[in-house]
Amino acid sequence: MSISINQLSFSYSKNADILHIPQWDIEKGDTVFLHGPSGSGKSTLLNLITGVIVPQSGSIQILGERLDQMKSRERDRFRAKHIGYVFQNFNLIPSLSVMDNVHLSCFFSGRYINDLERAATLLQSLQIPENCWHREAQHLSIGQQQRVAIARALVHKPEILIADEPTSSLDADNRDAFIQLMLSMAKEHSMTVVFVSHDQSLASYFQHQVSLNQLKATAVV
Repeated sequence: MSISINQLSFSYSKNADILHIPQWDIEKGDTVFLHGPSGSGKSTLLNLITGVIVPQSGSIQILGERLDQMKSRERDRFRAKHIGYVFQNFNLIPSLSVMDNVHLSCFFSGRYINDLERAATLLQSLQIPENCWHREAQHLSIGQQQRVAIARALVHKPEILIADEPTSSLDADNRDAFIQLMLSMAKEHSMTVVFVSHDQSLASYFQHQVSLNQLKATAVV
């Protein structure tokens, strides 16, 4: 099992809504399209799955490891090594170059095999011009920054890819290029994908389509 959630509950404060997931199991290599209305807790759930935050109760097991029982630094190391995360706000380091931002993922994961060559291949596949590779991330367009964030998430060949609205700033051509690249990697490396988007037209690309509101009530997938 790639991801296993059991009786998970989380709230940011006593007065905030509680996110409760009774059970959710995702097999290795599954591709999942997760959707739901704004404010329903999709990004919160992704942050829980990646160990950015931890639940108040319940368990999250990722690749056989109890993420909710790890200390903060242990979760950070685990995420860097096993999970690629495309954040909704990209989380690039503005003063670093495109190549350095992508290469940073290899540094934290400890996976250096052909990392520069692989980074270049990904940037080319995502249509980032070579004359941008040594430009500071802060000088890129929003769409280019999003594609760099995607390359950074994929460069170390993670077992799990978590993507939070990863195509929101992409035009149709770049969106399709990313989807094709992501799904080919998922198939080749048995990579598990959890993909959040408001764009329902993308749902058919994925093996499973899951509504967060349904997930809150019952086990899905």
